[in-house]
Amino acid sequence: MKLGKHIFGVGAMTGISRIFGFIRDMLIARVLGAGRLSDIFLAAFKLPNLFRDLLGEGALSSIFIPMYADSKKDSDFAKNVFSWLMLILLGITIVFEIFMPFIIWMLAPGFDADPGKIDMTITIARIMFVYVIFVCGAAFLSAILNAFSRFLLAAFMPVLLNIMLICALLCAMFFGSAHVLYLMAGTVVLSGVIQFGILWSRIRHRHFGLHLVVPRMTPGIKSMFKRFGVSIVGTGFYQITMIIGTFVASFQNGAVSWLYYADRIVQLPFAMIGLAVGTVLMSSISNALAEKNMRSVYLQQNSSMRRSLMLIMPCVVGLFILAEPIIKYLFEYGAWTSASTTAVATAISIQVLVLPAMLISQIYSKTLYASQDVKTPVKTSMISLGLAAVLYLGLFPVVGYLAIPIGVVVSGYVKNYLLGRACRRRNLVHIDVRTRRTIVAFGLWAAIVGMGLSLVSITSIWMLGFAIAGYAIVYLPIAYIIDRKI
Repeated sequence: MKLGKHIFGVGAMTGISRIFGFIRDMLIARVLGAGRLSDIFLAAFKLPNLFRDLLGEGALSSIFIPMYADSKKDSDFAKNVFSWLMLILLGITIVFEIFMPFIIWMLAPGFDADPGKIDMTITIARIMFVYVIFVCGAAFLSAILNAFSRFLLAAFMPVLLNIMLICALLCAMFFGSAHVLYLMAGTVVLSGVIQFGILWSRIRHRHFGLHLVVPRMTPGIKSMFKRFGVSIVGTGFYQITMIIGTFVASFQNGAVSWLYYADRIVQLPFAMIGLAVGTVLMSSISNALAEKNMRSVYLQQNSSMRRSLMLIMPCVVGLFILAEPIIKYLFEYGAWTSASTTAVATAISIQVLVLPAMLISQIYSKTLYASQDVKTPVKTSMISLGLAAVLYLGLFPVVGYLAIPIGVVVSGYVKNYLLGRACRRRNLVHIDVRTRRTIVAFGLWAAIVGMGLSLVSITSIWMLGFAIAGYAIVYLPIAYIIDRKI
């Protein structure tokens, strides 16, 4: 497998998706602001996203791909897993539609202080939760394609959601809509249907032989459910921690929206670099471990770590320095206020510090999952995310909504340490001296260039673009030489 090529391709597609995502967020900020309406939409949208991570792109895919590779890509196993997944998704959707009022109250109890806010959130959440069936099904179809080293189409799918939401928001802006939240909720569901349909068509076209069957409890399914049951505790613990963050933030008006936009900015470089690395390594390391080729595993880990940290270090420095002008010139229009800009920028300047730990943790965790070790990532998640929840609750009375990004940073580095220690104890990872030296050199060089960037006066979005481009032009050639020569 051409690791660098696939990582670049997935990263590029993710970047395109995030660019459209920023356009979407700019329109949401313009149409909904950062208050009541945006809180309702973002809180309701959090539920299907949580289940997409939990059942689609989280525990299930991390367990399925190594088992699928180990079974020599047995089509009967894939059909059975797919059929069980769709049956489970249907059951979950029915249960959540019935109990949505209680679930929303648990998710955002602070909304109850604003008359009608929690009722509208319940209605919008009920509409959007249907999206769970299609987006989780699409994530499984993406896992099948990834197992065959078909990464690009799956990576491109999130673009459809963003394009369709952009169209819905433009309609609301230019033609007027008293029911913009209903329009957006319906658009989310429709995008899930289209994503599922495109991936299903691609699967059938490639003759991978995937279709629904009567679910059977085979030994392979029992083994997968057992591992999934353990893994879902860790992934579920993450979702619970996210819910606690929303729960805490809901008591400060606008905080849910501030933290959403801060997370979106910080997640952009991680999605383009970290998630791309994880997506490709999941498949390539699974194959290398199945062949007992540890040399290949170590080479892939070190190469991925050097190249990805070469790119992530300037993102950390750049976002720390430019957080406020980025938010100002991207979002401060229409209903968005300067106070919201300052609030989001402050959260970014804290949360961005976790990016190196998140990226390295991605490499460690994918290695453990590829070795079919499910318990270790679960234990580390429970410890680190439990710490995050404690920090959320303990620091909120002192620093308000900033308790959430502080908790994210601290728990991120704790998780990275625990995962790395587990990999080293099992000889699943070997970070060589060259990699360690280059990581330190990248950090120092990014900081030096960043000092120059801090002296630039940003007075327009064009100046912001030139400053970012200039930073990259100065940083990247020297960083490339560092990677080659050290």
